[in-house]
Amino acid sequence: MKASTSASKTISLKPYGIQHKNVHYQLSPDELHDLTLQMGMGKESSSGALAVNTGEFTGRSPKDRFIVKDDITEDKIWWSNINIPFESEKFDLLYDKVIDYLNEKELFVRDSYACADPKYKMNLRVINEYPWSNMFAYNMFLRPTEEELEGFEPEWTVVNAPGFMADPEVDGTRQHNFAILNFTRKIALIGGTGYTGEIKKGIFSALNFILPVYKNTLPMHCSANVGEDGDTAIFFGLSGTGKTTLSTDPHRKLIGDDEHGWTEANTVFNFEGGCYAKVIDLSEESEPEIYGAIKKGAILENVIMDDDGEVDFSNTSITQNTRVSYPIYHIDNIQEPSIGENVKNIFFLTADAFGVLPPISKLTPAQAAYHFISGYTAKVAGTEAGVVEPQPSFSACFGAPFMPLHPTKYAEMLSKKMKESGVDVWLINTGWTGGPYGVGTRMKLKYTRAMIHAALSGELGLYCYDKYHIHSVFGVAQPRECPGVPTEVLSPRATWNNDEAYYKTAFKLSNAFRENFKKFEADANEEIRRGGPQRYAF
Repeated sequence: MKASTSASKTISLKPYGIQHKNVHYQLSPDELHDLTLQMGMGKESSSGALAVNTGEFTGRSPKDRFIVKDDITEDKIWWSNINIPFESEKFDLLYDKVIDYLNEKELFVRDSYACADPKYKMNLRVINEYPWSNMFAYNMFLRPTEEELEGFEPEWTVVNAPGFMADPEVDGTRQHNFAILNFTRKIALIGGTGYTGEIKKGIFSALNFILPVYKNTLPMHCSANVGEDGDTAIFFGLSGTGKTTLSTDPHRKLIGDDEHGWTEANTVFNFEGGCYAKVIDLSEESEPEIYGAIKKGAILENVIMDDDGEVDFSNTSITQNTRVSYPIYHIDNIQEPSIGENVKNIFFLTADAFGVLPPISKLTPAQAAYHFISGYTAKVAGTEAGVVEPQPSFSACFGAPFMPLHPTKYAEMLSKKMKESGVDVWLINTGWTGGPYGVGTRMKLKYTRAMIHAALSGELGLYCYDKYHIHSVFGVAQPRECPGVPTEVLSPRATWNNDEAYYKTAFKLSNAFRENFKKFEADANEEIRRGGPQRYAF
């Protein structure tokens, strides 16, 4: 729902320590777009979208993400190299320094909320140094009506100061940038980075603690959509696996593309009011819905344009993590409100650069829990310095950087919900076929869409021996036939034409799964442990 805004609104930030009155409150996207252009902080593309450069950081910085260790978090957080503790006293001092810095700046403030289900609604206030960061908050959070803004009281506050640079020796940070959650003060403090993803992921991380601990609701790093019969499908996957692409389906209504909660009542609700999609190699032919959403009101990040404002989506000279944010109403076929019922299918998406996982396979409950805890995808050559061949990448629950609790807590909740709802769980390989990266080719999107459609429609049928083959390394059930997909594509081994090379690579990946899972074994039951590959080979 598009909410109205007014440039005449004012707000006092004195409760935050900000004394000056150079504050723009609840500006419209058009006003923020124009201000960004006037301030020389962005350019307009030929489609009307705003294009900005986020500066030094073009992605999240997980080693600079902290959680304040206090009475609320000390005994609940899974402290690790993902959830790094930060002292309360250090936070208070750093917060005051950031506020002193912002007292000298023109500021942009937005009131919004997270969680589309009214029972879980969390009011947010976002204070930004840059106008385009505030426009991002408009796009990505849920937009209150004028009536809802009357007497608005924020529960959480995001303080976003990209231009403030911390002093690690004094402030307790690792380097000059930081993103810190304080559950006692209910503040997400972000500085030293212009990457807008830190804003939304800060609130996502907070909800990943609040919902399971206090609301008995499973937070999920996933997309979701609804079919004509009211069945909900959930898509888990790390960046680059096709989560946004595959859930944006002209035949199904989009609930959301990234962050959701699964309630005790078996409903799924979107945390957000927009989409934040990767645009590397985007084309109108392959992804018409996302391509069409890039218009006035959308924000492109770190793309290359020519003098006429035409975007070269294949150009990765700034980063491979080129992105667009847009309000969900830029997509025509959406679920309103962003809530789904009757969960029937779950898809785990992985871009397997080793080319050994089946393009689609059906998982048992134990396998589903194992693969959820593992959260596998792969890095390909060139994506990071030093990566010269495919490397396995594991992110627990398909979103470890945003999960404050131990991964098994989320896995246990998911397993319980899967059993209660009787869902079918599928592993989808959107990665390589016919060999690993550099030898094989990327799985065709039209085949992946056909496989997902067949799973959703029931055309893959019930599991039985004559319709499925059990993978000899990973133990998953891969269908022998699927409408719209050549039979040979369904067998990764067959596409290689070299059994020895295939099995050598398959066992290499299975060993990586087993090594990664060692850190979870002590907290996983026997059933889950047996959900993964069972043999080592060299």
